[in-house]
Amino acid sequence: YPLVLEALTGDKISVGAPFFNMTFGLLMLPLIAVVPFGPLLAWKRGDLAGAAQRLFAAAALGLLAAAICYYAVNGGPVLAPFGLGLGVYLILGALTDLVLRSGLGKVAAGVAWRRLSGLPRSAFGTALAHIGLGITLIGIVTVTAFETETVVEMKPGAVVDVGRYSLRFDGMREGRGPNYTEDAGHFTVSQGGVEVTEIWSSKRLYSARRMPTTEAGIRTFGLSQLYVSLGDDMADGGIVVRIWWKPLILCIWGGALVMMAGGVVSLSDRRLCVGAPARARKALALDHDDFRSDRPKIINVIDSKG
Repeated sequence: YPLVLEALTGDKISVGAPFFNMTFGLLMLPLIAVVPFGPLLAWKRGDLAGAAQRLFAAAALGLLAAAICYYAVNGGPVLAPFGLGLGVYLILGALTDLVLRSGLGKVAAGVAWRRLSGLPRSAFGTALAHIGLGITLIGIVTVTAFETETVVEMKPGAVVDVGRYSLRFDGMREGRGPNYTEDAGHFTVSQGGVEVTEIWSSKRLYSARRMPTTEAGIRTFGLSQLYVSLGDDMADGGIVVRIWWKPLILCIWGGALVMMAGGVVSLSDRRLCVGAPARARKALALDHDDFRSDRPKIINVIDSKG
């Protein structure tokens, strides 16, 4: 858009996060919606209406997941449930292709299993890639819509609620590393009054360059993560603490790994392997004895072949 605008009007603009956040969804949502159609359409003779009918169940379950999410958040971001439903639709759409090709539910279980195990690896690679895209989409939507950031001044003994957990600041401790000094803060994470884990977050000063850095404390809870970072010291003895709760953030990286696994499985399909051409056999060198007068037949054959 900036390049087109400059070419048409001569005006130069720069775009940032607000522009990308507004346009990325409009560009990606239609593309993601048609991804499950790909495996169901035969080359040059695909039936679009038939593929849409086969994906009806996946789309219905995706909308159901969106409605459940919207009910659960009770007035949260409106587009977030639809993004989650679209991710579920992607995953179920990929599974629909495997179910239809194996005949599951229409033939005996043994026959369906033989058909499924007999499918080319590229079919499983495609399904894994689409499932990974759906998982990544769920992670992106969840983190974008439901991530919470809390900036608060805390003194020893102060407690703040973050997501489903409570974070208590226990105090600071000085430490020294091989080439730095640090002030580390200790935090106790509890849920329902029961201590779950602890988090250390520190501010370090490297002696060589006198360069301060902040080492965030990170704890993983299932597919979600809690980040704690220390800020400036306050005059009253407190310290500024920044806390992020990122639900389902590991789905972003996990989905990428599933997509990568889909590529590996597809590449392992023998049908897609390109065989290296065999070296042409070298012409057999004729022995000097072949030209002896007592072998006229060989000489005649050689002469006839040029």
